[in-house]
Amino acid sequence: MPETRAARAGPTHTGRTRMGVMDVQDQFDVSLEDSDLLGEVELTTNLIIAASESDEHLSVDEIDRILGVVPSPRSEA
Repeated sequence: MPETRAARAGPTHTGRTRMGVMDVQDQFDVSLEDSDLLGEVELTTNLIIAASESDEHLSVDEIDRILGVVPSPRSEA
């Protein structure tokens, strides 16, 4: 099985010791807690998937639909 980038890079040492044992922190063990960021990632992913499945460029209306953009009502002057 080929070695992954994470396996090649290996863990990073924090320098802290506990009873003579070095604590090891995996630099690739990252959790996302930012709900705004997760929402943006989901929207971007949806756009990438839609674009990859389309033979043509996505229209502005298609992009708005994918992103869930609701057109603002026109005001009558």
